[in-house]
Amino acid sequence: MKSAIQNPKKKSVFTLSLLASAIAFSSLSLADELVINDKDYFEMQGLNVTVFSDIYPDGHQTGVTVIQHGSRVAANGDVRLEISPGQWSPVPVGGKQTVDKKAQTITQSLSYPDPSKDRKGFNPIIYPDLKFTYEVKVTALDNNQFKISVDLEKPLPKEWVGKIGFNFEIFPGEFFGKSWLLDEQAGIFPQQPNGPLVNPHGEFLTAPLATGKKLIVAPDADKQRMTIESKTGALELWDGRANHNNGWYIVRGVIPADKTTAALEWIVTPHVIKNWIYEPVIQVSQLGYGAQQPKKVVIEQDKRDTKASEIKIFKLSESGKTLVKKAKVEPWGNFLRYQYMTYNFSDIKAPGMYQISYRDKTSHAFKIGDDVLSRHAWQPTLEYFLPVQMCHMRVNEKYRVWHGIDHQDDALMMPLNFNHIDGYISDDTTRTTFKPGDRVPGLDAGGWHDAGDYDLRVESQMGTVWLLATMVEEFGLNHDATLIDQQKKLVEIHVADGKNDALQQIEHGLLSVLGGYKSMGRLYRGIIEPTIRQYVLLGDAMVQTDNLPYDSSLKEGEVKNGKSGTPDDRWVFTEDNPERELDVAAGLAAAARVLKTYNPQMAKEALEAAQNLYKIAAPKTKRQDVRIFALAELILATDDDAYRKELIGLQQQVVAEIEKTGWAIGRVMPSISDEKFVAAVNAAVDTYQQQVRERAKTESPYGVPYKPNIWGAGWNIQEFGVKQYFFHKSWPQFAGTDSYVNALNFILGVHPGDNTQSFASGVGANSALVAYGVNRADWSYIPGGVISGTALIRPDLPELKIWPFFWQQTEYVMGGGEANYMFLALAVDQLNKSSKE
Repeated sequence: MKSAIQNPKKKSVFTLSLLASAIAFSSLSLADELVINDKDYFEMQGLNVTVFSDIYPDGHQTGVTVIQHGSRVAANGDVRLEISPGQWSPVPVGGKQTVDKKAQTITQSLSYPDPSKDRKGFNPIIYPDLKFTYEVKVTALDNNQFKISVDLEKPLPKEWVGKIGFNFEIFPGEFFGKSWLLDEQAGIFPQQPNGPLVNPHGEFLTAPLATGKKLIVAPDADKQRMTIESKTGALELWDGRANHNNGWYIVRGVIPADKTTAALEWIVTPHVIKNWIYEPVIQVSQLGYGAQQPKKVVIEQDKRDTKASEIKIFKLSESGKTLVKKAKVEPWGNFLRYQYMTYNFSDIKAPGMYQISYRDKTSHAFKIGDDVLSRHAWQPTLEYFLPVQMCHMRVNEKYRVWHGIDHQDDALMMPLNFNHIDGYISDDTTRTTFKPGDRVPGLDAGGWHDAGDYDLRVESQMGTVWLLATMVEEFGLNHDATLIDQQKKLVEIHVADGKNDALQQIEHGLLSVLGGYKSMGRLYRGIIEPTIRQYVLLGDAMVQTDNLPYDSSLKEGEVKNGKSGTPDDRWVFTEDNPERELDVAAGLAAAARVLKTYNPQMAKEALEAAQNLYKIAAPKTKRQDVRIFALAELILATDDDAYRKELIGLQQQVVAEIEKTGWAIGRVMPSISDEKFVAAVNAAVDTYQQQVRERAKTESPYGVPYKPNIWGAGWNIQEFGVKQYFFHKSWPQFAGTDSYVNALNFILGVHPGDNTQSFASGVGANSALVAYGVNRADWSYIPGGVISGTALIRPDLPELKIWPFFWQQTEYVMGGGEANYMFLALAVDQLNKSSKE
């Protein structure tokens, strides 16, 4: 990365003596006026303003955005049709963006509606009969000021005057308890939205906090102080959380009638602390390292701060800290918006607790020892997260009830030609005997709720099943800390029942998937609530429905003979998807192997279903990598030469997509005697692993291939780590252990940004204790859940905020996040113990 664009008229140079050892670096050139940089956003020391670098309004990540002293404090500056929009509110579609560096103006063209979302797509939105085009312009002024103006192509329709306005959202987590001033009015940003209620345009909201012309945000906080002054109409300060829990504070200006050019004009002045520098961040595992394990600390610094300073490593004892080692860190280079340094301290192997200091910063305490992952690492996922997510059960933890018995009314066959709010699209039901609205038996048992909305996706169910089965096979996973009684539909956390929890969880997943398969003769796509009101429920899953099967002959609310006239039952969606069927077949084959002794009948049914699904789906699939995955699992389950011969016949596809196929077939390679096939696969693996090593070395300082995206990359990196484990196991001559060890370290805190939390809740010295789970409205967490992690605010800001409503940063997930993490922790634990022997 290049240094900030500099104003030749104003330049400041600082040295170590002037900073009084707070920050050590040789020289520093800093821009002190807001100008457009080489990444097409406005930048100066301590302030950035991006303009529609993202188009993700439902994630509060678009429009005019202010990053003040390294933290995103305001975003989503755009024209909206509502005072406080929600997830399914109409959003504009972005058009052309013009960056004029001579005029220091960025102009974004937008329009309503967005045809790709209007009643279609993954999250369909119902748009009103309204079409208009507009531009949002942002122009840098003197020093740290900028102007926002809105131009319309033509005046608003008469019926929309007073309803449409420019919204600028202020992130609540930065401002709770801080003050505001709006003309002669003043107040404190409240922790929760408070009445009285008003109902403008059909929206029930808390009354605006104030209206006026000039707003000062956080006059009591230098890092967040910002002035917004309207040059056109009034400013309205709203609390957007009254109608949506995930809302922000909103500064709004109504678009007036009969005006197009400069229909709205604001002057925004974020305060900038003179000579502000991003402070170094020490990134080290929140748990620690095995004695023989490679150990690397990553230091994240301001991009202008290029000096490699001394690092100190201390061992902790009864007398406090003892210096073990000190040395200079080594420059790694630039990544995103920061400068990185690293230091390898693999030579420190003595067991104990340690801390690292760099300049005036000190890390959390971490452990070195071969047992570092033996306890308090993967156990929370199996002991808490999986039990809490179990559907159709009452889940107790001593005095606490996580949720009551739920969804006993599952499930009704989906309606036809329907696009659901969460991406489910109804398919024909010709392969079942059930008509839309019929109750499908066998779906009122088993399965795990998705993290945030209680639905059961077949890929989530079987992804969890497959990972648990491989953990049993690979690591001998046998842990009993939970009572699971399927007859009583009861779960008791931390009550042993003499059974392997992993096998019981596999059984629970199959009860749902095989239950649907046996009833319908095909897989379900998913089981989900029918309405938005049910979908957004936060709390006890038991109250999402009335738990009574729907009877259309009864009146709404009527209950008779154990049935209900309330149509709140979840819907089961089906589909024709050979790729998903093959994926499920692989998971069923793996489950069949580990359930042979524990539940022989279920193991038999699982294998039969896997073979039948493979027979149906394999000829139709367009993705050979999924077919190869299923073949490998069936070979391991049956040792059938017919499957082995078929795999050998797919040599060209295996080699062409070795990244996607090699990890899956590694465990069957010893049983393949075809020399041509073995040689071709070996060569492909060798080439691919060379690429992995190069990418891990050059893409980021974290030792894994990593290209940040708008969604946190934690889940993808964990999946990569699991696959690398299998590459290493089968081809240790080509694939080392570093990639899956580093993937685990990334999850445990060695990742970009100033928030170095472990993504695994309740794991490590500092972890994600505010997460996007079903209890997110309580600002709480579920131990062992794994969040998506540090996201990218485009183009270059890594962000992990403590905020429960960012699904792109703090969401839990089933079928990958939690189970992949658990797998990696077991894998590295095994590695640590084997290195000791």
